[in-house]
Amino acid sequence: MLVVVCVKQVPDTTQVQIDPVTNTLIREGVPFIVNPYDTHAVEEGLKFKDRFGFRVAAISMGPPNAEATLRKALALGVDRAILLSDRVFGGADTLATSKVLSAAIERLAQEEEVGVVICGKQTIDGDTAQVGPGIATRLGYAQLTLVDRVEALDPTRGSIQVRRKLEGRHEEVEAPLPVLLTVVRELNRPRYPTVAQRLEAVDAQVELWDNKVLNLDVNQIGLKGSPTWVSRIFSPERAKGEMLGDGARDPEGAAQLLIDKMLEKDLLAL
Repeated sequence: MLVVVCVKQVPDTTQVQIDPVTNTLIREGVPFIVNPYDTHAVEEGLKFKDRFGFRVAAISMGPPNAEATLRKALALGVDRAILLSDRVFGGADTLATSKVLSAAIERLAQEEEVGVVICGKQTIDGDTAQVGPGIATRLGYAQLTLVDRVEALDPTRGSIQVRRKLEGRHEEVEAPLPVLLTVVRELNRPRYPTVAQRLEAVDAQVELWDNKVLNLDVNQIGLKGSPTWVSRIFSPERAKGEMLGDGARDPEGAAQLLIDKMLEKDLLAL
């Protein structure tokens, strides 16, 4: 059985700035990283491999330099890495992205049985959490989102039991295979590759699939197939602070003034 893990190369959002004139992200000089949630997806796929002997394939849609993300997955122990890269894939929204990824998974399923697809719950650059469910819908797979624990997987029965992390509570669910999971950080603790594994991954094969391989309608993928787009990106404006007193000269008076203001705004109860 094959486990497919979807990974994405994203800009390190801790170092991203916004151009105040164009209201777009300044990407020049910003380092790229593996989407943090996807590292937990890879780890869970490898745990299935360790326990059941499943094969694990990592797929990523992106430009040629996204190959680095897949090499990191290979260093961790995935068996196969596939980069979906073509100019016609560029500019895709979540709808068009799920179209390409689901087509790649369908092609893999023609070669071997796909039992589980795992995605991070969302990417830190888009924050939509739409691609995973979009893939499941296109493939007709059961989907279990926000998974923070895999309770059991029974390949013989063809079923999986998981726990979902919801707001203020948990939910235990069982679903048939094939299934798509979106996972949260609490699910596991990602492993680290050894130096030998890193060196081996340098020469490992990363397959390149372009649209000649997937043969998708160009009007349904990339920018042409994207009905939504980001019109602008902006940072929230911060309200101007109010000077309450001179704490350096009169710390007790400033503290009392602060308490009075908090009481006035019902921020403090006595």
